[in-house]
Amino acid sequence: MPGKVPTEVLQKIVFKHLGTKRDDVVLGPSIGEDAAIVKVGKEVLVIAADPITGAEEWLGWLAVNVSANDVATCGVQPRWFTPCILLPKGSKEELIEKICSQMDKAAHQLNVAIIGGHCEITPGLGHPIVTGCSVGVAEDGKYVTSSGAKIGNKIIITKGTGIEGTAILASDRRRELLEVFDESFVKRAEKFFEKISVVNDAIVAFKTGGVSAMHDPTEGGIAGGLHELADAANVGFQVYEEKILIPEETRKICAHFEIDPLQLISSGSLLIAAEEEKTEEIVSRLSRNGIHASIIGEV
Repeated sequence: MPGKVPTEVLQKIVFKHLGTKRDDVVLGPSIGEDAAIVKVGKEVLVIAADPITGAEEWLGWLAVNVSANDVATCGVQPRWFTPCILLPKGSKEELIEKICSQMDKAAHQLNVAIIGGHCEITPGLGHPIVTGCSVGVAEDGKYVTSSGAKIGNKIIITKGTGIEGTAILASDRRRELLEVFDESFVKRAEKFFEKISVVNDAIVAFKTGGVSAMHDPTEGGIAGGLHELADAANVGFQVYEEKILIPEETRKICAHFEIDPLQLISSGSLLIAAEEEKTEEIVSRLSRNGIHASIIGEV
């Protein structure tokens, strides 16, 4: 089944083959963690990598934003990005231009430099794939991880559920959707790609204070993201489903394809575990920055 490798496979196989153990690795591969953290002098590097295997019309845009999101969940501004672009045989220069111009636009919006990478024609590939690695820098100790969630924390979500999945379905299944919905509805749903970044969400929340943990729910949606956050911190959670915002476009498209919106890929949403006394201030600060947020439960 497409998607993330199951947790038990990661633990049984992947996590057993991690090369040399080094003292400068502060946070290595872990369930529910979005990024690695490596100590360099008095600072740390926060590093995250992600592949974009679908949404062919938005490959470059997503490659930058999705890996940048993972760095930002630590409360750290991403600075640098390196892509690996794999193209099927017969690809035209126009495709490379499209991918690279999208990466350039996304990087400019995030104040990120593209510092290197790789681009090749790959035999046997059916469609283009872009993987990206984003890197940020923080003072040692001035960051959060998913494992930081604490009992008593309130859980906040930004924007709502299924942001990326809604956009992907509107883009990749456009013809089918146009048989059911009008063109303005489908265009509106596809523009959800523009909401993919949670860098501002995360930085605003972190700077407000009281944030214990943040997590970027991708595959598995909000439901999967909540479990990943809880697993990382070895805690449980209680969530009030009626408080989770499901955009109209998401709700209708999910109903058409018989998909649970809470399990739809949800880059663009940010899960925040925060101290109870700071929760309202975080929500208010996000709102003043044009970011809808709501309290949906507690750890």
